[in-house]
Amino acid sequence: MRVVRSLLFYVAFYGGSVFGVLAVFLALPFGAKAFRKAIRGWSGFHRSCARALLGIDVAVEGDPRPLDEPVLYAMKHESFYEAIDLTMSLHEPGVFAKEELFRIPGWGRLGIIYGLVPVARGRGASTLRKMLSAARRLTAEGRPLVIFPEGTRVPHGARAPLQSGFAGLYKLVGLPVVPVAVNSGPLYHRQWKRSGTLTYRFGEPIPPGLPREEVEQRVLEAINALNQ
Repeated sequence: MRVVRSLLFYVAFYGGSVFGVLAVFLALPFGAKAFRKAIRGWSGFHRSCARALLGIDVAVEGDPRPLDEPVLYAMKHESFYEAIDLTMSLHEPGVFAKEELFRIPGWGRLGIIYGLVPVARGRGASTLRKMLSAARRLTAEGRPLVIFPEGTRVPHGARAPLQSGFAGLYKLVGLPVVPVAVNSGPLYHRQWKRSGTLTYRFGEPIPPGLPREEVEQRVLEAINALNQ
């Protein structure tokens, strides 16, 4: 049954995404609001397909928007589900993503227009300056920031060290950090996907200005809170 449900999902979502991407391109001339609405529509289509065809429901624990001021969300990354779902779980976030994703024809350009920020790991200070500039621009628009501090997908139950870019960004932007734990791996990060409840657990805000070791430890504990 899982095989059949997964195959139906692949056909419905990826087939429907052709029209979703077309809708996004058609929305471009109508301004940022229409463009972001089209992106959210595609993200909502993905969530609906996952719920109807895979039996994956979404539960939210904690407060997704705990503060009236801009925040930096540090999110666990176990599968593509939470990446595609970002515009559903958060309001028009600006997202720091690895540079390789922006080489995908068409998608990379759309991502930059939306507010995705390429992160070139290994380039040190120059990358951090670009991240800071983008962060200031996005927060000035009233948009939250999102970073996957581990830098890549991590299997459920595993703990990976945080990339140095997180600590550098945290220090420079001076924003509270809201850690987000996710348990999507056992359900979605597999060829034949499973039904169940995918949980986002939003932790308590971590204030700016803490020493690197302390903020990294607090974030690491919080984003792995659903590992058990």
